Amino acid sequence: MKTDVLPQFFSVDQDAVIKKLGPQALIECFQQMLKIRNFELRAESAYQQGKIGGFFHAYVGQEAIQTAAVQAIGQSNWYATSYRCHALALLLGATPNELMAELYGRATGNAKGRGGSMHFFTDRLLGGFGIVTGQVPIATGAAFALKYKGNKNEVAVCFMGDGAVPQGSFHESLNLASLWNLPCIYVIENNQWGMGTAIQKAVSVKRLAEDKASGYNMKAYTLDGMDFFNCYGGFAQIHQEVLQRQRPVLVEVVTERFKGHSISDPGLYRAKDTLKQIMAKDPILALQAVLIKKGILTEDMVKQMNKENREKIIEAMSFAENSPWPDPQTLEEDVFAPNFIV
Repeated sequence: MKTDVLPQFFSVDQDAVIKKLGPQALIECFQQMLKIRNFELRAESAYQQGKIGGFFHAYVGQEAIQTAAVQAIGQSNWYATSYRCHALALLLGATPNELMAELYGRATGNAKGRGGSMHFFTDRLLGGFGIVTGQVPIATGAAFALKYKGNKNEVAVCFMGDGAVPQGSFHESLNLASLWNLPCIYVIENNQWGMGTAIQKAVSVKRLAEDKASGYNMKAYTLDGMDFFNCYGGFAQIHQEVLQRQRPVLVEVVTERFKGHSISDPGLYRAKDTLKQIMAKDPILALQAVLIKKGILTEDMVKQMNKENREKIIEAMSFAENSPWPDPQTLEEDVFAPNFIV
């Protein structure tokens, strides 16, 4: 049933989060967000210079979400995400060098130059998936494996865009996860647009988690994706709840992307004034303002941190540029293809 009720964000005490994390962890999270932003902007520049080909989907504007989630949930869990996968790979331990080399299609890349932008992996990242909602059954399977093995100390975390919500595999996965009591956190990063289609023209409800979760007997949460503290507080509670109840949870994180759907999308469906208002809510600047106000950071520290991150990404671009191309003789390596005798 269509509803006109807007979602209410999960309530978080900012001071309590600051006290819980402490200055060092907050600075590290801010550093991570700066690293992601610098990586995306420099990689986009390389793409425009013709050094990167294929698809490219930037995470600019959404950095607070996955940074807060990984900080709250921890790296020692199973993660899966969509083709917008650069940030999560960085947060789960992949180096800028290996990721940039993968974008450049070089042998030193994260997937040996074979996957490109949409297919990053780490020991705990089951992959970026180029098919919309392709990651949702995979994350559900990871949660099933945890339950099957009796591992109650880990969860599976699945990130997806709002465009995944109408897809059949989304509903099938949530139905099975609920039936089988799987420890999976499904996170809808609602950046308001499925490619160039506004969310209200694609999904019949306004509260993606609250209105969908009830159909699968799940609890639902709605977080503010432009607010690091709201995301951290929400994910911290959700994580503990899933560990304790061994039940899936559906989360909507309301956010905005600053770029088009992909690098080939000029985003003409958004007015310039609207985009300017969106960018005024930059989650990095918002976190920066709070940390400076609390005396955790200074303007000079921010400038130095941004400079260091920018230099690291420039070094990664140089590393990628000077890395070898994959040897064509390795093309059939790591490929599983059973032989059938006809």
